[in-house]
Amino acid sequence: MIEVLYEDNHVIVVNKRPGELVQPDPTGDPALEDTVKAYIKAKYNKPGAVFLGVVHRIDRPVGGAVLLARTSKALVRLNEQLKQRQFQKTYWAIVENKPSDGSLEGELRHYIVRNGKTNKSVAYDTLNAVPQNLRDEAKEAILRYKLLVSSDRYHLLEIELLTGRHHQIRCQLSKIGCPIKGDLKYGASRSNKDGGISLWARRLTFEHPVTHETITVEAPTPKEDKLWSYFEKAAASGK
Repeated sequence: MIEVLYEDNHVIVVNKRPGELVQPDPTGDPALEDTVKAYIKAKYNKPGAVFLGVVHRIDRPVGGAVLLARTSKALVRLNEQLKQRQFQKTYWAIVENKPSDGSLEGELRHYIVRNGKTNKSVAYDTLNAVPQNLRDEAKEAILRYKLLVSSDRYHLLEIELLTGRHHQIRCQLSKIGCPIKGDLKYGASRSNKDGGISLWARRLTFEHPVTHETITVEAPTPKEDKLWSYFEKAAASGK
C-alpha cells in the first residue's frame, strides 16, 4: 500500500517509507515508481503502460514526501522549477547532538565532494580547504536549520534545503557534530531497527504545473515509531 498525500490528473505526491527505492536499481528491489504506476493503473483502470515521471529523489534510507508527474507536460514544467530552485523542501532530522556552537538556528555553507566509489560525500568549510585535485568536483551546499525540540537523548532539527547535493543534509550535519540517528555512514553511534535513518522529507511546496497555484504537502512521520511520534506531538504543541 502507498500513502498518497496529494493527487490530481497531473501530479501525485506520496509518503515514501525508509528503505524503499524511489526508482529501480540493479538490486531489483521493489521501487516506489513501480508501486505508484500499479496504483494508478488499478485505480483508473488504465490500459497499457502508465506514464509516471520522477521529479526528484530522496535517499533510500530516508522517508517522506516524493513528487511524481503524471503527464509529460507536468514533468517538463516541474523539472524546470527544480532546476531554478523554486521548490521549498523542508526536512526533519533526529540528531544525536545539539549543534556544537549551541545555536538554536543557523545556516550551514560547505563545499561538498562526492566519492562515487564509497557513495559518500565529504564537506569542507571553504573551497580552499578542498584538496587541489578535487576542487573542480566541489559543489557549494547551503541549508538552514532550527532546533524544534529535544528529548533526553535526541534533538529534532527542522531543515530548509537550499541546494540539492549528494547526501547533503547527512553530510553537513555530521560535519558540525550532529549525526542523524541511525546514519552509520555519517557517524551515528548505532543503526535503526528498520535499517533507515531518522531523516524525513517533511514538507514540500511547489507551483502546480498546470493551475499555477501554490501547493504545500506535509508528510506525517511513522506512527509506529515511538520517537518520531514523540517529536511530532512535541513539535505540534510547541514544547
